[in-house]
Amino acid sequence: MGFANYMSIFKLRNRKEVFSWSLYDFANQPFTTIIVTFIYSAFFVKVIAENEQEGTFLWSMAIAITAIVVSLLSPILGALADRGGYRKFFLITSTWICAIFSILLYFPNVGDVYYALSFFIIANIAFEMGGVFCNSYLPDLSSSDNVGRISGYAWGVGFVGGLLALFLSFFLFDINNPDEIRKINILVGVWFLLFSIPTFLFVKDRKRERLNKQHISSSFESIAETFRSIAHYRKIYRFLIARLFFNDGLITIFALGGVYAVGTLSFSFEEVMMLGIVLNICAAAGSFLFGYIEDKIGANKVINISLIVLIIATFMAYYAPETNHPKELFWVAGVLLGLMVGPNQSCSRSLMSRLTPKEKQNEFFGFFALTGKATSFLGPLSFGIITKLYSQQLALWVVIILLIIGFVLFNRPDDSAINDK
Repeated sequence: MGFANYMSIFKLRNRKEVFSWSLYDFANQPFTTIIVTFIYSAFFVKVIAENEQEGTFLWSMAIAITAIVVSLLSPILGALADRGGYRKFFLITSTWICAIFSILLYFPNVGDVYYALSFFIIANIAFEMGGVFCNSYLPDLSSSDNVGRISGYAWGVGFVGGLLALFLSFFLFDINNPDEIRKINILVGVWFLLFSIPTFLFVKDRKRERLNKQHISSSFESIAETFRSIAHYRKIYRFLIARLFFNDGLITIFALGGVYAVGTLSFSFEEVMMLGIVLNICAAAGSFLFGYIEDKIGANKVINISLIVLIIATFMAYYAPETNHPKELFWVAGVLLGLMVGPNQSCSRSLMSRLTPKEKQNEFFGFFALTGKATSFLGPLSFGIITKLYSQQLALWVVIILLIIGFVLFNRPDDSAINDK
């Protein structure tokens, strides 16, 4: 009966629109899975960069630069989309930029460090901006009764996309051949272009207005007003502060998980690929399952569960090199991380949707991205610096500390207001 209730999203009147919107996660997930987390990040550190320590540091800098740029752009473009009705225009533009520069990552080879980083930074910024506008459609497509299921469904579909792209890469390319690994970037770009088309065609948008100076000036006024009034939205304010920390921990895991496996635990590219496949299966399962559970127990409880498990799993990953079976323990940690990453992100998105006033959708989701990125350069930056000075293993404490701080802030005694009931 529970599964039937979860599958009720297919009985929605707007199910075609919900499915088309969910396909955007299906389209863009391979970028995160293959380029950011598992394959290309490890390839950059292992092959393109001079050595693993320097490569880890430079890759961390690229993630930090992305975070800073997105934190500055997202609230401005979010407000501009609200005022000018250009949400879909920005979504399409960012998608094409990300896809094209993902394809360009095929060209940098051994030693082409700054070409590779430049292409990656542009692609990653465009990817993150696309997520801002895609997320802002969620309140339009859902109600308080089904927002968790719809959000969880989309995350689950996204992880299925990442999984299928990994499988396809595994069978089409020789993972032990650097030239073959570079070709995977072309697959990621083409995949994004192809599977994002239904979102552009079938997800409805507000009527477009002609963009003018008044829209731009009113966008900045709207941002300033939101800064002044954000304290009045107490639930949102407290949630975003907590998320600022635990999301930073997740971003660091995404950016450097494959790098840690290769550099500290001596994973081969084939082993990293298999790790990515297994983690995406777990992530998809976790997203689908907890999307249903969220609507039963509430997003805040699911977020707490996910944070506790993520902290435990990161401790295991840190301790793994000290054991007689480091890879096996890291695999267990990876499975736990995979199961909880999807629910944490999905429930954060749906909780934000529940708390956000309808008239502030794009603008507040711009701030959702802002708080997700405002300090998110600190995690990767700290990880890179500690790795350069000491080791990747010691640098993993950055993730543990960020997750713990986020958990504590999310559960402050006076934060009973952070709930969706």
